[in-house]
Amino acid sequence: MVNLYFTLVKVNMIDINFQPFPKLITERLYLRQLKVSDANEIFLLRSNDSVNAFINRQKAASVVEADAFITRISTMQANNEAIMWAIVRKGFDQLIGTIGIWNFEIENAQAEIGFEMLPQHQGNGLMFEALTSTINFAFKNLLLDRIVANARQDNQRSIKLLEKCSFIKSDERDGEYISYKLLR
Repeated sequence: MVNLYFTLVKVNMIDINFQPFPKLITERLYLRQLKVSDANEIFLLRSNDSVNAFINRQKAASVVEADAFITRISTMQANNEAIMWAIVRKGFDQLIGTIGIWNFEIENAQAEIGFEMLPQHQGNGLMFEALTSTINFAFKNLLLDRIVANARQDNQRSIKLLEKCSFIKSDERDGEYISYKLLR
């Protein structure tokens, strides 16, 4: 008689599927899909000096560039490569910021998160609501085990926000950027 022993191993496969687009709701916010009519606000966000001071990207030069950005994000979402939400206040439809997840590493059940908000809406806990909701979505719906975020070492507001959401500073650095991680 031959005894066979099997070991059951739980394989946590992340579930990257953004169809239909997942809308998230918090106490004061509605996180929805970007749309073409957001081009003016995306331009304001991506051309703002105080926002861009902490992000390694070219400053947007026109609304046409903002429109191209929205098209690029829409294509990435359709291909389940990344997702970005427009952050809007409940009862309004005007974009005040964005939050997104990208750089998926399926084998590590990991992805990167990033966020930005127009300065006039900063400092009142709105991004905390958006980030908390997005983290919950990433762990519960995408089945991620780890979320990483990169913040410039001089961006104290983002660092405090990440730490408030239980992100832990890692030893990894990329120039002026510090890497943070959050485990499920």
